[in-house]
Parts: sequence; structure tokens; C-alpha cells
Amino acid sequence: MEEKKEAEQPPQPNVLDQLKEYVETRVTLGKYKAIEKSSAVAASLVTIVVVAFSAIMAFMFFTFTIALLLGDALGAAWKGFGIVTLFYVLIAIIAVAAKSTIEKPIVNLLISKIFK
Repeated sequence: MEEKKEAEQPPQPNVLDQLKEYVETRVTLGKYKAIEKSSAVAASLVTIVVVAFSAIMAFMFFTFTIALLLGDALGAAWKGFGIVTLFYVLIAIIAVAAKSTIEKPIVNLLISKIFK
């Protein structure tokens, strides 16, 4: 009767085979997770680049418009462009002075995007 029970049970898979299959599954899962994260980061970067480019172009044309408007009001285009240039030099000086305050939120945003 003992022999019948042993004969009826299907053979158990080898532990090494199970371990090998488990490791292969974990490696595949790791690859899929890496692909998902990298594609999400790439899509986010493409979106950011497109938005940044559009914003820069709009800002540039806005700057030209303000410079020409000031130049018309002052009687010479060079005066309008000079005032706008001085304004941007002032902004650049403030940005350099507040560099660490500006960098930290940007770094935190990038890190949160990567590890999301």
C-alpha cells in the first residue's frame, strides 16, 4: 500500500531547479523595473525640454517686445535694449548670490523624479 502512494505522487521538482527559476524570474523583474524607470525619466526629460524650449522662446520674444517698447518711449532702440540688458545683469547677480538656495530645490526635484 505504501508503494501505491509513492507511485501516485508526481515527482517533486528539484530544489536547485526551483532556485534557478526563481533567480531568473528576479533578474527579469529587475530588468523590467529598470526599463520602466528609465523610460519614465526619459519621457519626463523630453517633456521638460519641450516646455523649457517653448518658455525660453516666448520669454525671448517678450524681451524683444519690451526692449523695442522702451526704445520707442525713450527715442532710441539701443536705450531700450540697454535697460533690458541691465535688468538681466541684475537678475544674474541675484541668481549667483542665491545659488545654493536655488540649487537645493532643483536637486531635490530631480532626485524625487528619478526615485519615484
